Amino acid sequence: MRKATGLVVLIAIALTITGVGFTMATEPNTQHPKIDAFKMNQLLGRGVNMGNALDAPSEGEWGFTLEEKYFQAAKDAGFDSVRIPVRWSAHALKESPYTIDPNFMKRVDWAVNCALSRKLPVMLNVHHYLELFSDPNTHRERFLALWEQIAEHYKDYPEILILEPLNEPTGKLGTKEWNSLLKQAITVIRKSNPDRVIVIASAWSNTIDNLKWLEIPKDERNIIVSVHCYDPLEFTHQGASWVTDHDSNAWLGTKWTGTDSQKKAVTNKFDIAVAWSKQNNRPINLGEFGSFNKADMDSRARYTKFFADAAVERGFSFHYWQFDSDFAVYDVQTNTWIKPLLEALIPPKQK
Repeated sequence: MRKATGLVVLIAIALTITGVGFTMATEPNTQHPKIDAFKMNQLLGRGVNMGNALDAPSEGEWGFTLEEKYFQAAKDAGFDSVRIPVRWSAHALKESPYTIDPNFMKRVDWAVNCALSRKLPVMLNVHHYLELFSDPNTHRERFLALWEQIAEHYKDYPEILILEPLNEPTGKLGTKEWNSLLKQAITVIRKSNPDRVIVIASAWSNTIDNLKWLEIPKDERNIIVSVHCYDPLEFTHQGASWVTDHDSNAWLGTKWTGTDSQKKAVTNKFDIAVAWSKQNNRPINLGEFGSFNKADMDSRARYTKFFADAAVERGFSFHYWQFDSDFAVYDVQTNTWIKPLLEALIPPKQK
């Protein structure tokens, strides 16, 4: 294991878990109670992505910088967990030993601790490693070295910090290549985190249709499988500039009215995941779903509620994309929730 000079956890957290909560301790405690994948999936519950911040090329470049008050807002609103996407590849040496910038690691620590101190389980991942998608053979060693460092760094954190090796593998990192690399990544993580829950997904951007090609070592039981779903793209990505294989502007004005056929398209897809889950005895997380802000709000709220409810009915945990920015459920300019979307995700308590 190569470790960067100074690559240490400056604030060591040990949290004693009681039910779904925990208390702060002053000394590291590696004897955390065991939480299996199904229990962890329940703890994740209804979550939200803190995206477009640490996964941007540099934080703030995409218009969103994390602040502690946002984690408190998520907790107060009733979210059960957060997913923190991180572009580690932009903050590490390009050559061996591929050392992660200690200052960036501190920033990620800060974000993780903002969640953990509020009893919010955290899904921490490698996000937007675009070079790996375009040239997996060249970047395989670097990817695994990043995970060796990340896993070692967080090995004494509480079990409600869970690790996701890679967001939406795609491109030249196809099914065969990803299944091979995933097994190596799991092995690397297990060296320092033998019992921690790991969240994995299929190639081709976590799509449900590709679950059938996902290969997981049979003796690896502490695994949650994540799927992403933005169907139909004509609604969720209307006017999105990053959609390059279609004219997304031609989709502007598309509505989601909740017709029987629209609902059936969602439930049919989700039921594929349910069948796979039962056959393989694996819990399912809906790691990303949502709609771009150029769609009308009534449609967005209707769509979001149906997705959230359908996921919960099937025993999935979920993480809505995203807290702020172009799919936002929260307006950082006014520090207020976008109420129709929030109430679609977190049903208001009955008075």
